[in-house]
Amino acid sequence: MKEGEHMLNYDIVVIGGGPAGLAAAIEAKKNGVDSILVIERDRELGGILQQCIHNGFGLHIFKKELTGPEYAQRFIQQMQELGIAYKLDTMVLDIDENKVLKAVNCRDGFMKIQGKAIILAMGCRERTRGAIQIPGTRPAGIFTAGTAQRFVNMEGYMVGKKVVILGSGDIGLIMARRLTLEGAEVKAVAELMPYSGGLARNIVQCLEDFDIPLLLSHTVVDIKGRDRVEGVVIGKVDEKRKPIPGTEKYYECDTLLLSVGLIPENELSKNAGISLDPVTGGPVVNESMETSVEGIFACGNVVHVHDLVDWVTEESRRAGKNAAKFVQKTLKKNGICFRTEAQRGIRYVVPHRVRVHPGDETVDLFMRVDDVYSNMNIAVRADGEKIKTVAKKHLAPGEMENVKISVNSLKDRKGGILSVSLEKEGV
Repeated sequence: MKEGEHMLNYDIVVIGGGPAGLAAAIEAKKNGVDSILVIERDRELGGILQQCIHNGFGLHIFKKELTGPEYAQRFIQQMQELGIAYKLDTMVLDIDENKVLKAVNCRDGFMKIQGKAIILAMGCRERTRGAIQIPGTRPAGIFTAGTAQRFVNMEGYMVGKKVVILGSGDIGLIMARRLTLEGAEVKAVAELMPYSGGLARNIVQCLEDFDIPLLLSHTVVDIKGRDRVEGVVIGKVDEKRKPIPGTEKYYECDTLLLSVGLIPENELSKNAGISLDPVTGGPVVNESMETSVEGIFACGNVVHVHDLVDWVTEESRRAGKNAAKFVQKTLKKNGICFRTEAQRGIRYVVPHRVRVHPGDETVDLFMRVDDVYSNMNIAVRADGEKIKTVAKKHLAPGEMENVKISVNSLKDRKGGILSVSLEKEGV
C-alpha cells in the first residue's frame, strides 16, 4: 500500500444494499459478527425494490402482500436497529483475490477496504437494444422496462402515450399495466419465444385483465422514426427465431420498451478471479453460497435471476450465516462432495457444488426448465440412482423451481454427480 493510504477493515463487506445485501448483512449480524459494512451505489438502500411500487412481495417470508418499498423498508429498519454500517452513493471499482476492495464516493473520496469475508449482492442489469440488435433508426423513445419503471414510479416522468413492449419478462408485463393505469395505450407485448418469460400471475393480472395482446413467436423487425419513435414493425418468427417474410405488421407508437432479459452484474466477480457459470452468468457457488474464491460469497440475482424476492431473501440469509461462520472459522469444509448437473429439460441448477456434512438435514436445489411442460416429474439422481421425484402439473422457464433433498439419501455415498432432469409422469 502506498504511503498515506488508509485501509478500512471489516469482518464482512457486503456489496449491494438491495434485498440480497440487506438480508445477508442482517443474518451475519444475528450470527455473531459485529463488524459489517454494506456498500450501495444508489442514493438509498433497498435496491430495485424502491421502484417496484406494485404489490405481491413477501407472501412467503411475511405471509403478507406488500409493495416493493414496504418489503425493503422492513429490512432497512432492521439493519438500522442492529447498527450495521453502510455507505450510500458509493461505487466499488475493484475486488482482488485478497478481498481488498477499491471504492469511491463524494464524501470519503477513494477508499481501500479489507474484508475477512465479502458477500457479493450486486443484483442484475437489463439487456439493452444493442444486445439484441434490432434494425432501424435510433430515435428517442426506446427504454428498457426497468428504466421506464424508475422514470414513472420514482422520478415522476411519463415515458410515452402509445407504447409497444418487446419481451414478456416480469418487468415488461408489470410496466404494461402501470402505463395503462397512467393513461397510456399499450398496443401489444411481442415475445420472441413461443412462451412468456414472466410469471403466470403477471400475464393474467397485467395483460389479460387489461386486454393487452401478447404476441408469442413475434419480434420487432424495424423501428421507424428519426427524432422520436413513430412506430415499429412486428413480424412472426419461425422455429429458429428468424423473422418470417410477409408476416410484418406496423404499430404506430411513440415509445418502445425492452424487457428482453436480465444479466447478473458480475464485472467485479470477474476481476476477483471468480469462476462464472456460462448459463446463469453468475458465480459458481456451493451449498454455503461460497464462490470459487475462499471467503467470497454471493447471493440473489448476482448468482442467478430469481422470480420472487422471497427466494432472494432466503438464499441471502444462507450466504450471510455462512459468511459469519467463515469469519468465526466454524464454516464446515470438505464433506461428501457432489457436483450438480442440469440434464434433460433443465436449464441450470444452483448450487453448483453440494458438500454434505453430518448433522445436515436438507439441501435446497434451485433450477429453471428450458421450455413449457405439463404433467412432468423433476427427477434427482445421485450417480444415476434416483433419490427424489417431484410431480409438477405445469413448468415454465419464467418460474423458478425448488427441490429439497434429504441429506439421509446422500450421506452414505462417496460423492459424485447430483443430476436433475425432467421425466414423463409414471416413468
